[in-house]
Amino acid sequence: MSAVPRVVITGAGAVSAAGLGAPALWQAMRDARGLIAAHTVAYDPTPAKPRLAASLADFDPAAHFDERRLILLDRVSQFALLAAREAVAQAGIDFARDGVGERTAVIVGTGIGGELSRDEQCQKLYHDRSPRIHPMSIVRLMPNAPASQIGMEFGATGPTFAVSSACASANHALAQALGLLRSGQADVALAGGSEACLSFATFKAWEAMRVLADDTCRPFSRQRRGLVLGEGAGMFVLETLEHAQARGATVLAEFAGAGMSADAGDIVAPSAAGAARAMTRALADARLDPADIDYINAHGTGTPANDPTECAAIRLVFGADAQALAVSSTKGVHGHALGAAGALELVAVLGALREGVVPPTANHLEADPQCDLDVVPNVARERRVRAALSSSFAFGGLNAVLALRAA
Repeated sequence: MSAVPRVVITGAGAVSAAGLGAPALWQAMRDARGLIAAHTVAYDPTPAKPRLAASLADFDPAAHFDERRLILLDRVSQFALLAAREAVAQAGIDFARDGVGERTAVIVGTGIGGELSRDEQCQKLYHDRSPRIHPMSIVRLMPNAPASQIGMEFGATGPTFAVSSACASANHALAQALGLLRSGQADVALAGGSEACLSFATFKAWEAMRVLADDTCRPFSRQRRGLVLGEGAGMFVLETLEHAQARGATVLAEFAGAGMSADAGDIVAPSAAGAARAMTRALADARLDPADIDYINAHGTGTPANDPTECAAIRLVFGADAQALAVSSTKGVHGHALGAAGALELVAVLGALREGVVPPTANHLEADPQCDLDVVPNVARERRVRAALSSSFAFGGLNAVLALRAA
């Protein structure tokens, strides 16, 4: 029986409220530079009401896409394409050479898909009473649009599809890519997540749930008041180690394993047991012991329910080793990007593994006894990170955890 191929990351790209590029996002996370600010929402009948978000301001899509292409692209696909271009450039991979495109998969997670296109056309249909909507509406709003557009741009003709599991979408997409590479169905994968859903309807829906913060996002802090929405994309080039070595690629980190679980309980209330199962499975898949992990990039939404539940799950899995862990959430910087959250946070994990710096939990005011872990408040910390976990826990009780090793 042949050995399971090892999988590595050779390229990373991101779009976030920090701007274009993974380096800009990593620097903001490392510096705990908050990107959350007042956000103007299109079609908002109450524009005087302030809304908080971590959004990409002053973005001109015409600077990156020609007019004929742009009419096909919702903001969610624009973000995914820009992140993919950066990841491919860093990886230095040529998809046309030696049939690589035929052995390349594309898997993109998104919780909502082309929400802004849907919102715009609904305004025309219901508010303006227009009898017509944009003829390209379907191809702009369908959740698989980002994956399909990336595949077309790079000539990737391997398995290509979308994954939608709310806030765990990106991690689930990356886990699926890992499985395809290990199984031999692909040698290379472009995988990650994208989300751009800061519409008036989205804000109203989240406000109705009463989980949005009215000040900022403060994960693990006693004063936390809820989450803050964000937008962005993170895309990564994954390869089998053999393929990467054969072309002389620089390895950013080893994608060692993934663990997934479902709570099968409440549709919104988090479960420590469910989260713990996903972490335990990620460790087992990566053949790592709890003592091998130096850092956890937590889901850490800043809601009253999530943070103590996640801390309890970490203690279930790590026991006495939990005291030695550095655990931080970067959502206080880039907001909660929903289906893209895990992809943005993978940038933080890569930075920690490569630079030996743990990004802090921003906006932390006071320790909460229910979150009694080392949450690295406010200031980055130099620390050797040999291996790390990155956790995403979604509404619907869907959990996905990634395990990575330093290159």
